[in-house]
Amino acid sequence: MKTLNSVIIEGNMVREPIFKITPNGTAMCNFSIAANRSYKKGDEFIQETSYFDVETWANLAKLCEQNGTKGRCVRVVGHLKQDRWTDSAGKNCSKVKIIAEHVEFKPIPEKDNKGINYD
Repeated sequence: MKTLNSVIIEGNMVREPIFKITPNGTAMCNFSIAANRSYKKGDEFIQETSYFDVETWANLAKLCEQNGTKGRCVRVVGHLKQDRWTDSAGKNCSKVKIIAEHVEFKPIPEKDNKGINYD
């Protein structure tokens, strides 16, 4: 049975992207984003932040290295992948990450001479 595995998420990069070339010569770039969600609970507005790891490959990896920077807002389109491994203590571990197929870099907001964003 065919299933759907698709993600579209927008958030800010929480660190500088990490770029490397694999032993077989393929470009790879990893970064993490923070995505905010706001909702109302009773009379109170709640804001929660979730963090997601993103992995890019080939030309997209090069693009992310060139344009990505901590704090930059990005929109990521891709799919989820679960990595599984056994740690040194023999414990089974897993982590879900986003494999990006498209990354859109949002415009960097202009600041006035006092450092205030007008976005």
